[in-house]
Amino acid sequence: MAVTAVKTPRYHRGMPTEALDNPFWSSLRTRHRDIALFADDVARYPADFAPFLGVAHAHARVDDALAALVAPGESVYLLGVLPAVPRGWRCEAFRPLAQMTCPRPLQVADGPAIVPLGPRHRVDAMALTSLVYPHYFRERTMELGRYFGIYRGRQLAAMIGERLGTTDTREMSAICTHPSFTGLGYARRLTAMLGNDNLESGRLPFLHVSRDNVRALQLYEAMGYEHRADIGFWSLTRPD
Repeated sequence: MAVTAVKTPRYHRGMPTEALDNPFWSSLRTRHRDIALFADDVARYPADFAPFLGVAHAHARVDDALAALVAPGESVYLLGVLPAVPRGWRCEAFRPLAQMTCPRPLQVADGPAIVPLGPRHRVDAMALTSLVYPHYFRERTMELGRYFGIYRGRQLAAMIGERLGTTDTREMSAICTHPSFTGLGYARRLTAMLGNDNLESGRLPFLHVSRDNVRALQLYEAMGYEHRADIGFWSLTRPD
């Protein structure tokens, strides 16, 4: 299979990555500050962007801030840092996610054209993610970063996007393939392309993957992603 040449990245392995320990908070405080909703030491994305909430540190006093930011009956997700849960709120702990980084450029295999996705592709992206990536992709998620896809005919066959991040990091997200097009290397092609672009710009690509998704873990490891940490993952629901 033919591959494209890769450039030497500007990213250096010695760059600090502490922001990845608290990725929602780090992203809301930096890259997505303009859309973030803040209350004291708590920040969240507007619900139509993402159901994510971050806190400054595990010892932050959050009762009043959470009440100001989360609607009755609403659930939000936290990653990396969990504060003391207010009385009456329901907290569900999930299996920690594997956080992986890619410090070196990857080979990009030849394949169908990769196209930038914009507002006119939103319906297609929503349809694909609702089919195979249903939990966290919302109406305005595509405004959080750049998104790219591969079409076969009129069908969006695979896609990838940028979601969380700081000046020096960028999360690879919504990596998904329509069931009719699995096994063709589209996700690998998209992941390598976007990761390499970020490395060339001095940003470390990272991603999160469920420990239960063994196939995806094996794919990313085979591509060249390295395990950085297992990171706690929770949902928090305000009582009605």
